Amino acid sequence: MVLLLLVSTSEALAASRVPIVYSVLETDSPLEPGEYLWEPQRAPSGRLEIVADLARDTLYVYRGGVEIGRTILIYGADHKPTPLGSFPILQKNARHISNLYGAPMPYMMRLTWGGISIHGSGEFVENRWATHGCIGLPDEFAALLFKVARVGDRVTVTRNWLPQAYS
Repeated sequence: MVLLLLVSTSEALAASRVPIVYSVLETDSPLEPGEYLWEPQRAPSGRLEIVADLARDTLYVYRGGVEIGRTILIYGADHKPTPLGSFPILQKNARHISNLYGAPMPYMMRLTWGGISIHGSGEFVENRWATHGCIGLPDEFAALLFKVARVGDRVTVTRNWLPQAYS
């Protein structure tokens, strides 16, 4: 009985960390690599939430529960997987260079102190598994996201996010 209570409490805590979504962006066709939707005027205020769906290769941006942005992403290869979970943005640096690989990471938003970040990865993000665990975005979209995201904003990395809304 006590174990069930602990599991239920744990599930409730996990569920409370999932962004609440009221409205999603409409699109006529799936996004192609390098394409994005960006409509921040749909929700000029409210808490910013970012969701990276690794199964759909898509990053979603919400403000106050309203989707304001979407793009194709790349993520870590099998030998350097992108971790699933909920992460606060710990640090931002528009001109970061990787300490581990010496590679440019424009518009870097750090998710872990172990090297996992969201950052620009060129104009046409095509190869899904092209990072060492980071979430790579088209540079132009990364710049837009960098401007609105704040240290402490939550990033949820998951698989099959809201299938009823995005199938």
